[in-house]
Amino acid sequence: QVQLVESGGGLVQAGGSLRLSCAASRTIFSINAMGWYRQAPGKQRELVAALTSGSNTNYADSVKGRFTISRDNVKNTIYLQMNSLKPEDTAVYYCKARYRDFDYWGQGTPVTVSS
Repeated sequence: QVQLVESGGGLVQAGGSLRLSCAASRTIFSINAMGWYRQAPGKQRELVAALTSGSNTNYADSVKGRFTISRDNVKNTIYLQMNSLKPEDTAVYYCKARYRDFDYWGQGTPVTVSS
């Protein structure tokens, strides 16, 4: 019922920036919550940032002050602005949407930060 397509990942040097995008197949007005997760090789998937319909935000401690989640309701897209990237940020980043009590996931976009 909700398709999510991430983009914007790539290879950057430590200290650089990337902006990830997640385009939803339906208006995000109807989506209860959206967020970004990441999974590094050999590690569990973890929450990076979340945004509710009330514009409340939550961030992982490891990214606070560096990452910012935002949305564009016209484009039905959420973003993750990532600044001051560190090698430990290297992971596949996934967009998630909660709609009618069910979670939908995008295919993921890889981010690699070189030292």
